[in-house]
Amino acid sequence: MSMTSFLHPARRRGVLGSAVAAALVLTGCGAEVERDAGAGRVTVDRCGEPVRYTLPKRTVAYEGGSADKLFVLGLTDHVHGYVMPPANPPVTESPWASEYAKVKMLSDDLLNKEIVVAAKADLVVAGWNSGFSDQRGITPQILDKLGIQSFMHTESCFNYPGHPERVTPFEALYTDLERLGKIFRVEPKAAGVVDGLKKRVQAVRAGAPKGRPVPVFLYDSGTDQPFTAGRQVPPNDIIATAGGRNIFDGLDKRWAQVTWEAVAKAGPEVIIILDYGDRPADKKIGFLKSSPHTRELPAVKRNNFFVLDYNEGISGPRTIDGLEKFSRYLRSLER
Repeated sequence: MSMTSFLHPARRRGVLGSAVAAALVLTGCGAEVERDAGAGRVTVDRCGEPVRYTLPKRTVAYEGGSADKLFVLGLTDHVHGYVMPPANPPVTESPWASEYAKVKMLSDDLLNKEIVVAAKADLVVAGWNSGFSDQRGITPQILDKLGIQSFMHTESCFNYPGHPERVTPFEALYTDLERLGKIFRVEPKAAGVVDGLKKRVQAVRAGAPKGRPVPVFLYDSGTDQPFTAGRQVPPNDIIATAGGRNIFDGLDKRWAQVTWEAVAKAGPEVIIILDYGDRPADKKIGFLKSSPHTRELPAVKRNNFFVLDYNEGISGPRTIDGLEKFSRYLRSLER
């Protein structure tokens, strides 16, 4: 995850509808969802906080994970546009490239309040510290005051102050799809998508190599000190489900800076390279092969490198594509 991405809806608005309005209470993903027929709103949890949503028609998505979640649910007509920082891979490489082409590219900068106000957005989908940011002045609370709804990725709620929500990264993906399905009133579609993803995950788990999990290091960036994945982000679930062990799964964090000494001590036999930005994967591999900190690592000596696309490493449906690819790679290795 880039440092940019690491840094990478409306709170209850209006009043309740008529007292005679019928309310249907549904449960799913551990969240209570209330339909208020009179007001045309649904109540869905946002990082542990119940929030009432009207049906969005001009959604702004930040980064590929947000847009992909909307597109996989068939919600292109509800998306006004997207914000995609230049470090992200081109949208033309996405399985939903044709859907990206139907909506507006609003900016290649970081998400900010001015962009979403100018777009007349009625919903912003992003992660906490990845899109939403106190430092940049765009938070759910700020948008609430502007009458703009917001949806935060459940995986990022781990860092969100005040209303923390904590589930494993894959469960967070399923949760987001189900919650978005409720917000956009496409629950059957969301249920089908989630069921399909779960079946793919289960197939990988069933076919994972038996025996000792291979130790795996994810290399995001950094030369003086490496930036890597803790246990609260999708690569940790990718590695574990495929039959490996993230050497930093003991870090109760999302993305974190560690030391080369800690990497060397763990002796990774496989290195995942997170591919994004202006430093291609082959440059990162070249650094690891030449650095005195890493050139003697088992993974480096055996040339055991796996390249994970940025959008397969952040919360979104492409995470499961990355899981399947990494699973095939692990099974191909001579153990």
